[in-house]
Amino acid sequence: MSPASNPFDEVPDRPDAPLPELPGHSSRGRLERVLRRGEFAVTAELNPPDSADPEDVYERAAVFEGWVDGINATDGSGANCHMSSVGICALLTRMGYAPIMQISCRDRNRIAIQGDVLGAAAMGVANILCLTGDGVQAGDQPGAKPVFDFDCMSLLETVKSMRDEKKFLSGRKLTTPPQVFLGAAINPFAPPYDFRPYRLMKKIAAGAQFVQSQYCFDVLMLKSYMDKVRDLGLDEQCFIMVGVGPLASARTAKWIRSNVPGIHIPDSIIARLEGAEDQKEEGKKICIEIMQEVKEMPGISGVHVMAYRQEEFVAEIVEQSGVLKGRRPWRKEAKADDAMVAERLVEILDEADALPESMEQLSESAKS
Repeated sequence: MSPASNPFDEVPDRPDAPLPELPGHSSRGRLERVLRRGEFAVTAELNPPDSADPEDVYERAAVFEGWVDGINATDGSGANCHMSSVGICALLTRMGYAPIMQISCRDRNRIAIQGDVLGAAAMGVANILCLTGDGVQAGDQPGAKPVFDFDCMSLLETVKSMRDEKKFLSGRKLTTPPQVFLGAAINPFAPPYDFRPYRLMKKIAAGAQFVQSQYCFDVLMLKSYMDKVRDLGLDEQCFIMVGVGPLASARTAKWIRSNVPGIHIPDSIIARLEGAEDQKEEGKKICIEIMQEVKEMPGISGVHVMAYRQEEFVAEIVEQSGVLKGRRPWRKEAKADDAMVAERLVEILDEADALPESMEQLSESAKS
């Protein structure tokens, strides 16, 4: 079947044009298409710039091209200010990328958030990840006023209502609802461990269709979590993506374990890094091995690669892991007629350069 006739892989005439609607889909996005057809999905996290230059976003997104099915645009992660999630999404959709817009409840009230959802959907954002958000005390502006008008549950319920019931939280009707695929975050690696599958159940009930987990460095702990998730049948109600990422060194791993809440790094991982001749290379190997183990675990639908300040290694990690099994996610590709258009443009410019000389010759002939 040719790409043009395949509704899953159809490429629109413009990179920013929406894909055709499919039955049973909440969005027109590629991530939902990949997950619903049973393929192992890969997403990655874009490190947002402290800049107003769009090229900074495009340069960071380019390293993921052809290797991921979606790019997370973080929303003030760690309670630190960067370019906004909705701004990054606007730039990414313009180029044809598939962004996952994170919304943190920390900084905006329900009026602003509902407006952002509509604006993002109008720009072609098909995926929204609902987060409560870190407290302001975690960031570099602890004097900021926290909002938390919503938490992740009420945010999921609100966006689901906007999409499915075509109305604002106030009850006022929407003329066109947002077509979005709803996601949330999970952390199987933080106590209370027995409660974590039930927390996922609540998020699914609130509207989560896919989830991305915190970093996984303990596959046995993930296996225990997934055993309970499958017992509850939650893997059949929601697409579960596991967070993975390379550790740059044992020192980095120790710092993360001591200073970043919710990230569990076993002693065995740190010992392996300490014993390696090249710790950065060993960190990549560990990430690849975890991805390969996760890929074979029943109920897991994909991985979310978080390579903070190591984004240039994402393509290498994904390729070496083999999780795509030869599948190539979307990438910007020149159309067959682009070369002809470019060639004709050069001819036109050459003709235009020659025009003044021709006019001079014509003028001289007239005088004679």
